[in-house]
Amino acid sequence: MSLIVLGINHKTAPLAIRETVAFADHELGEIMAEVKQQTQGSEVALLSTCNRVEFYLSNESHQHEQIKAQLLDWLKAKKELSDDLDEVIYYHKGVDAVKHLMKVASGLDSMVLGEPQILGQLKACYQKAKRAGTVEQIMERLFQKAFAAAKKVRHETDIGSNPVSVAYAAVTLAKHIFADFSKLTVLFVGAGETIELAARHLEQSGVKQMVMANRTLANAHKLADEFEGKAVGLDAIPHYLAQADIVISSTGSMLPIIGKGMVETAIQERRRKSMFMVDLAVPRDIESSVAKLDDVYLYSVDDLEGVIQENLQARQEAAEEALVILDEFAEDFEKWHAGRQKHDTVRELHQMFADIAQAELERAKAQLKNGNDIEAALEHFSHRLTKKFLHQPMVWLREDDEELDRHDITRQLFQLDKNSDD
Repeated sequence: MSLIVLGINHKTAPLAIRETVAFADHELGEIMAEVKQQTQGSEVALLSTCNRVEFYLSNESHQHEQIKAQLLDWLKAKKELSDDLDEVIYYHKGVDAVKHLMKVASGLDSMVLGEPQILGQLKACYQKAKRAGTVEQIMERLFQKAFAAAKKVRHETDIGSNPVSVAYAAVTLAKHIFADFSKLTVLFVGAGETIELAARHLEQSGVKQMVMANRTLANAHKLADEFEGKAVGLDAIPHYLAQADIVISSTGSMLPIIGKGMVETAIQERRRKSMFMVDLAVPRDIESSVAKLDDVYLYSVDDLEGVIQENLQARQEAAEEALVILDEFAEDFEKWHAGRQKHDTVRELHQMFADIAQAELERAKAQLKNGNDIEAALEHFSHRLTKKFLHQPMVWLREDDEELDRHDITRQLFQLDKNSDD
């Protein structure tokens, strides 16, 4: 099969490495077009989230190892990384690549087993690839199958039971620090799906005062209206930070938004009152050195994994059921792909012989125009055509092969024994 997956995720690489490999949302289209060019015109889709960076490729040359090497070399050069990246990269090809994508879409490969956010992120990745012109027939079919598989898993298993998202885990952790949420002020940095989910969990826990800070103020207002909060720009963060008991950040920024000095000033204004901070972004929104400050509890996405494990037993059982569903979808895609290859083989074989015949026909016409004898020209045409048609089969037939009886295959293919009997 023509498919490969190359990537890193929370299982293979720590946060410090993942954030160096991550791509900004606005550059994904350009990056996918560049990867297509670097890998012999492959179909390409790129998924970059806080927990994974994955390249999905389809290349009909079937030069999997060569494509893998080209992509890895390009990635190292692009991100100025050393060979240490080889130790955390994973690679799937063929049907294993198909199953991996379907597991990702269904939330079976997530830090939070069964979390639904990844499906939306994967759909956004697919749409960006479509706009960039890097997805064609094979990847189109693959993504549609993955989305259908994820939908069936969601509807026919309990994989979505018991909330265990990263946002939920952050709120659960906050409950170990604060007993009463009703008097707390929460500052959200970002306005994406993760922030919205965290806000919903905190609202259900009793939080009434929320501040939504975002680069695009209109998006901050949209979220603030939903939770009766206040919308501000990123430049207002230093002012509202001192008021915040809880800070949850998840943006697509490639550089930290909240620095150690900013938090230090806020803590002094709070008169050493504790602040709980959760950085769900990759690359990180909050400088890691903030964790060294007294009265600040800073957690990253990797720190939440222990919290998440507490509520996964029901989902583990559902995951077994989900894998059966994914196997069915993967098998269906594999059959489609194999059928497509058979069709391509017939079409290409027909085209190859048609091209040979046309070339010899043009040669024969040229001979006739030059006044050559018709009978001699036809005999020459017939001789050359036969020779051209049989050249490649004869080369193949003469090769030594201990595993294949090439002569027997040839006799069956051209029905030589049947012809001799007739």
